[in-house]
Amino acid sequence: MGKNSVRGEGTPGRVEHAGELGWDESLYGDDASEASGTAAGSSGHSGSDGATEPARSGESKDDSGASKDGPGKGGGPGSAAGTGHRRGGRRKRGKRKHRILRWTAITLAVLILGTASAGYLYYQHLNNSIRKGDRSAGGSDAKKTAPNADGQTPLNILLIGSDSRASDDNVKLGGGKDIRDGDAHADVQMLLHVSADRKNASVVSIPRDTRVDVPECKDTVKNKVNPPTNAIINEALGRGGAGCVLDTWEKLTGIYIDHWMMVDFAGVVAISDAVGGADVCVKQNIDDHPTKLQKGGSGLHLTAGNHTVKGEQALQWLRTRHAFGSDIGRSEAQHMYMNSVIRNLKDQNAFTDTGRLMGIAETAVKALQVSSELNVKKLFDLGMELKDIPMDRINMLTMPRLPDPKDPDAHVVPDKAKADALWALLRDDKPLDGKSDGKPAAAPSKGPAAASADSLAVTVVNGTGTGGRVAAKGRATEVVNALKAKGFKKADTGSSNPASASEVDYPQASGAQGKADAESIATALGLPASAVKASDVKSLTLVVGADWRSGDSYPKQDPKASDPLKDTETVNGADKGACMDVYAPYRF
Repeated sequence: MGKNSVRGEGTPGRVEHAGELGWDESLYGDDASEASGTAAGSSGHSGSDGATEPARSGESKDDSGASKDGPGKGGGPGSAAGTGHRRGGRRKRGKRKHRILRWTAITLAVLILGTASAGYLYYQHLNNSIRKGDRSAGGSDAKKTAPNADGQTPLNILLIGSDSRASDDNVKLGGGKDIRDGDAHADVQMLLHVSADRKNASVVSIPRDTRVDVPECKDTVKNKVNPPTNAIINEALGRGGAGCVLDTWEKLTGIYIDHWMMVDFAGVVAISDAVGGADVCVKQNIDDHPTKLQKGGSGLHLTAGNHTVKGEQALQWLRTRHAFGSDIGRSEAQHMYMNSVIRNLKDQNAFTDTGRLMGIAETAVKALQVSSELNVKKLFDLGMELKDIPMDRINMLTMPRLPDPKDPDAHVVPDKAKADALWALLRDDKPLDGKSDGKPAAAPSKGPAAASADSLAVTVVNGTGTGGRVAAKGRATEVVNALKAKGFKKADTGSSNPASASEVDYPQASGAQGKADAESIATALGLPASAVKASDVKSLTLVVGADWRSGDSYPKQDPKASDPLKDTETVNGADKGACMDVYAPYRF
């Protein structure tokens, strides 16, 4: 009997006629392929159990297991040797083919794994490059908007431009080396609101010189807690970082803000170069330079007409204030710039250009500081979502405001009626352009019913003493009596608290029930729905503001008086013809 072949030991078991079944015999490895080939011209091969297959008919073996020479030894067509040569040729070609297939598969696998590893390492590199900070400085208490019928929620991101001089580059670009170690200010503040269905987007700026209530903020850098104060909004950055700016916005607007992103002078220059700049326009020649009345100046120097600005010139455009008339004019110019950047990226198909996106991403992660929960994927997703929003559904405006009674020449305060209506639109995820997206409006979800009027304890506060006017005497008592006449038997007066607009506050923790109770009070007195607000009060509180100095019912308001878009600088994304006026002293 012939000896067993051991060439197949340790290899996977084979399936007979595997090739006929459509299986890839190369999966068995090179040795298995050899064994397969030798089966045609040798005594046999060992299977998975090591058993030797019998020799084919007409063949014999010597004790070594080799085939004996038979008739036709010369290798002619009828000889065994000739048949062996032909089979041997096929075996060699099969071995070569299987080796090529195997090495092709291995090479492809290495390439795929290598690419994936490189992609992962690059992703980690980008993530590790992002500078991060706490989302909140401890004062964030707004609630997220409930999901729509499709389970989607709106996205709110606070965009902050810092005037920090904490680096050589920023001092070179912004001047002020003597204030290098001072607190930075948030000179640019914009809220980007992307609708839940991602069909429209809004950007609202608050001028840097706006007086607001700044909540208590924890400053982790200086390891101190700053008490609440009434101050100019750009000072919030120095009281607890970007998280304090976010908390201040939430307190003012009642809008939950998901993330913040902050950039300094050098970052603006770098990002502007990466995205290719923006198209802007001035109606007259402009030279934003220092004057006897106004120090500083951005250094922007352009002739009348259209220009593409990028790099340092883009920073000059975004910082120009006096030549555009005021901080309000600067906000309008910033909106023009942002719309152009988005429009250009769309026109250039940059959102689908992998190489371009990687270049922008590399620059952005170095230039930006972001809230701690943001990562590269979320930033990429944001870009992809903006890509699909039509330009005519992107609207940018500046918060409605009035002169600040404490300093009317230098500062402003929110125009409460209009500003509150604006914040309500964003909280309710309603588009600022008033357009529908072709889908019927979803029916409002039914919340809990208000408690009975006689069970509700309501504190009424006299807030009529604002704007230099003396408070209307006995005003809280008059409204308490009006409430009692309508069944609110537990209404009572509280301490005075000046307010420009009337509102009904309910405790944040009371949720939907508190809101329903507050709405029942507002309805009884004729107050608009926008006057109902979640607050840090301990119980239901009605503030009778300067807009309601007399009468038992809230006076009917002119709808235009609370229209947030009336007399407000609004720039639509599709408007390519927007052009800035230049204040006369800065023309050349």
